[in-house]
Amino acid sequence: MAAVNTILVIRRSSIGDIILTTPLLRELALAFPVARIDYCTKAAFSCLLAGNPYLHAMHTFEQLPSCRYDLVVDLQNNHRSKQLVRELDAGTVVRYRKQNWKKWLLVKTRIDLTGPYRSVVDRYRDSLAEFGVNADGRGCELHPSAADRAFASCLPESGGPRLAVCFGAMHASKRYPAASFAAVLGALFEAKHMQALLLGGTEDVAYSQAILQALPERFHSQVVDLAGKCSLMQSAAVLERSDAVLCNDTGLMHMASAFEKQLFVLFGSSVSAFGFLPYRTPFELFEVQGLRCRPCSHIGRDNCPEGHFRCMVDLKAEVVATAILDYFNTL
Repeated sequence: MAAVNTILVIRRSSIGDIILTTPLLRELALAFPVARIDYCTKAAFSCLLAGNPYLHAMHTFEQLPSCRYDLVVDLQNNHRSKQLVRELDAGTVVRYRKQNWKKWLLVKTRIDLTGPYRSVVDRYRDSLAEFGVNADGRGCELHPSAADRAFASCLPESGGPRLAVCFGAMHASKRYPAASFAAVLGALFEAKHMQALLLGGTEDVAYSQAILQALPERFHSQVVDLAGKCSLMQSAAVLERSDAVLCNDTGLMHMASAFEKQLFVLFGSSVSAFGFLPYRTPFELFEVQGLRCRPCSHIGRDNCPEGHFRCMVDLKAEVVATAILDYFNTL
């Protein structure tokens, strides 16, 4: 095997997918301790890799590196990433095998050929099996800056446990209803002195307002609404300071896993067969079993094609609240 002194890892998007590449970066550094490892992603997501001790340089699809790479690891494996590789001075190129045909078959026919559960992290690593890259038994990682952590440290405290609530998701079929989130929080606030931190982007502001509108006003003082008010890495620092996380299948779920937080995960149209359960962090999964219409998509939909949205509506708020309360009572 030719010497590997320079490595480029490519993953353009999105938040969770990029965070799930961080174990592989660490394992690459262990397998090639003298190699330079660079990364290419969208500019908006480069902050997720800031401070990563295994990376030498960051690049974007608009600013391609000019140096030669002995090894290129394409973890996107789509038309754009293949075009990028053609423009590079690349030696050996390996690609992540997405196996999208198995996802398509599961969605369209309910025939599941995915086999025993394997995380996408393990399938990323499969592409490098011939190079002796092995699992190190550790999880994802993020490195908030001192400024990010200072932002999180300035948030008001209630004296009780903190629950981060990651209520957003790119697709509506992955979002627990606002009224259901409010019902979970109301049940928790009735039972325990605690605080909830609502985390989301600017696109989620209306959803956070809907949660607050559905929540009795007497509980509003126990909620800190951070939707649209913090950056990605400030959100990471907030998650780092939380005691547990309630989340949809979203990028912030994987962000929280980087700090080994206890997660309470709500799956609607998502299913574990797709390989995106939280990686190497404790979690409890809530999903409606036995629905013939689930999964309706491997990425999510803007609405329920059946019109009933039972995959989320049937997730009982009192069951979710009881699980979270039981966990907080162990702290």
